[in-house]
Amino acid sequence: MAGVAVATMAIVVVLSVFNGFSDLARRHLSLIDPDIKVVPVGAKVMRGDSIVEVVEGISGVAAAMPILQERALLATATSQMPIIVKGIDSERVDRVIAIDSIIIDGIYSSENGLPDSVAGVQLSTGVAISTGLRPSPYSVADIYMPRRLGRINPANPAAAYRSLAVAVTGVFQVDQPEYDAEYVFAPLNEVRRMLEYYDGEASAVEVKVARGVSIADVVGRLKEVLGPNFAVLDRDHQQAETFRMISVEKWVTFLMLAFILLIASFNIVSTLSLMVIEKRDNMTTLRALGASKKMVDGIFVAEGWLITAVGGIMGVLFGVVLSLVQQHFGIVKLGADPTTLTIDVYPVILSWTDVAMVFGTVFVVGFVVAQISRVFTRKID
Repeated sequence: MAGVAVATMAIVVVLSVFNGFSDLARRHLSLIDPDIKVVPVGAKVMRGDSIVEVVEGISGVAAAMPILQERALLATATSQMPIIVKGIDSERVDRVIAIDSIIIDGIYSSENGLPDSVAGVQLSTGVAISTGLRPSPYSVADIYMPRRLGRINPANPAAAYRSLAVAVTGVFQVDQPEYDAEYVFAPLNEVRRMLEYYDGEASAVEVKVARGVSIADVVGRLKEVLGPNFAVLDRDHQQAETFRMISVEKWVTFLMLAFILLIASFNIVSTLSLMVIEKRDNMTTLRALGASKKMVDGIFVAEGWLITAVGGIMGVLFGVVLSLVQQHFGIVKLGADPTTLTIDVYPVILSWTDVAMVFGTVFVVGFVVAQISRVFTRKID
């Protein structure tokens, strides 16, 4: 019974920890990812300004912003590295994402008193560290992108690229490796010019949902209005790989712990087998008094069920209590230096769906154990 209780408690606690890390990932992604992103299906770009007008007319949408994103090369006097340039509209960005909250050095600005030939950009921490650039009018670099249109002259390789002189106005950090490693924010019009797109063209439209409105409801309205030529992605679908990885880890761990629970239940099997041997005379007496074979079998089946059920219920109760205590009071701390972490306690969120699933697992294990006990009574007969 104690073995079943410990294994069951471990399953509840571990699933709650995975729920906590999933929620932590969502909260970090919300700093830079929009509530909803609209992208074209089967095309590189779309008429972003037109889509913005349509989207902002839908109930529940607070604001929308076109973006243009592409890979490029950032070069300084001493270094160079591949980056992802995200062109954003400086007039709309603060209405869609909380950009000021992620700037850790400098400010968000596309101008900031810079010359007309120089654009202000914001670097992620990874780019800033790799290139040694800091927010300063004198921290100048060049962004290069391959020409999208026209012919390339092999005798002049440099003509195959378009360049943009930039100065760093800010450095941002969102504690997500995919963003902090290689992202650079640049003015949308400058990115369009470098990629030789027309005014209004965008690779996606980012949407901010009004406070108190269900994101799922707005996603449904957008899909209905925009039709099949556009994909409407909420945060989970924007970072599908990240959450898929967390989900796979969670359920693989659940299967491992469920197997441990099954192994622990073999203690019950061995206990029942010994009990059948010890109670042989009692079984003979019951049969002599008129008890049917089914009734005698049922005694041991019921005992197997009781041991598994009581152990499972105790384990679930202990697991729920431990998870709720950690969720609300943060008793267990993380072992690393708190100054280097965004949180200092293990994140835990108890899901009653997970609790119900654990009960179901215990039920299945109890059924298996009960059926095995029938085998021993038949051998005694």
